[in-house]
Amino acid sequence: MPEHDEHAHDEQAHAHEHANQQAHPHPAYPVGLRLAGRRVVVVGGGQVAQRRLPALIAAGADIVLVSPSAKPSVEAMAAAGEIRWERRRYEEGDLADAWYVLVASSDEDANRTASAEAERHRVWCVRSDDAEAATAWTPATGRSAGLTVAVLTGRDPRRSAAVRDAIVEGLRDGTLAAPHRRSRTPGVALVGGGPGDPDLITVRGRRLLAEADVVIADRLGPRDLLDELPPHVEVIDAAKIPYGRAMAQEAINDALIEHAKAGKAVVRLKGGDPFVFGRGMEEAHALAAAGIPCTVVPGISSSISVPGAVGIPVTHRGVAHEFTVVSGHVAPDDDRSLVDWAALARLRGTLVLLMAVDKIGAIAQALVEHGRAPGTPVALVQEGTTAAQRRVDATLATVAEVVRSEEIRPPAVIVIGDVVALGDGTSASPSAGPSPSRGRTGTE
Repeated sequence: MPEHDEHAHDEQAHAHEHANQQAHPHPAYPVGLRLAGRRVVVVGGGQVAQRRLPALIAAGADIVLVSPSAKPSVEAMAAAGEIRWERRRYEEGDLADAWYVLVASSDEDANRTASAEAERHRVWCVRSDDAEAATAWTPATGRSAGLTVAVLTGRDPRRSAAVRDAIVEGLRDGTLAAPHRRSRTPGVALVGGGPGDPDLITVRGRRLLAEADVVIADRLGPRDLLDELPPHVEVIDAAKIPYGRAMAQEAINDALIEHAKAGKAVVRLKGGDPFVFGRGMEEAHALAAAGIPCTVVPGISSSISVPGAVGIPVTHRGVAHEFTVVSGHVAPDDDRSLVDWAALARLRGTLVLLMAVDKIGAIAQALVEHGRAPGTPVALVQEGTTAAQRRVDATLATVAEVVRSEEIRPPAVIVIGDVVALGDGTSASPSAGPSPSRGRTGTE
């Protein structure tokens, strides 16, 4: 049978809940149900079931859906084996051995029958159509990092949702601190901070920062996030760790291990993603060798986000079906280079170069020598996604001179390919401010 509109269900439930509070002033008793392996029956396969089933599945419940029809997403859960689906109307006896029932059908007779059976067998019953007839209410629920937030305000379910959202958002972005007290294990989190805009760090990365005792930060990480840390957090600038450039990574590894062994929660805050030219795996290996627990939190890579921030898609239908990310810190004629520049020149897609500002002249020359057209568009995006973001356009033939004349400095992402012509230079970054100047095109 077709389901009633979800919002109509909610409005009716809210009205009944209000009336119930007036007649029965006692508040609901909050409790967390442990449903793993226990039988749960859901009556009705419409929008209410679509919303509630994922949480029941996550709880490990043994779920039986009783409904003649179901929404496609609910049917997919049954096809995947996450729930068992009885394709029929509710029948007396369906609640045998059940611990919990969700009545969410548009069949009023089936709803009443299921609710009455639940009452007789003392099974907690949620009614989406009639909150007053229910023996349990579903709170506004949210989850963050192992915490479950459930809010009941009785007469104002919309307020419940608003309070829930505010708490979960605060937990996720670190503005509401809820540090572990009993179960926290000292260790290191390698956190990708994203391309520079502090809003582009992942939710998990921001939460781990809020729980850190020590933060070892790269100069290319989102520096604004460091200002939000509590005063007791020790911040170590990785760029200033002593012993010289040749020993810098070893010194960073030693600092991570030292602080973790002291029982502290350590965050290694890196720009972009830890495993995209970030030497994150070297740090992970060093921690593993020292027996230090390590968590890797991926970050938004500048190779995709920075071009996007200035309106350049790295792929586009009919223009580029591929994109290749290349480190340009070693020149093409250097014996240490691991890049097959001849092969890259033959590709028709987009090239994205990181750490390549001072080698771009040699790189452009190599690409042209191996067959890439001299007029291929090039965009240089300096300080992408930050307030200092700047885009300058050129071609392979002119890019070396444009870098000099426009005084392009690292950090900058260089995009090579026809997709450059698609971008209009409008910034898509939330903190980059007004549309940056595109500078000289370098095509004259």
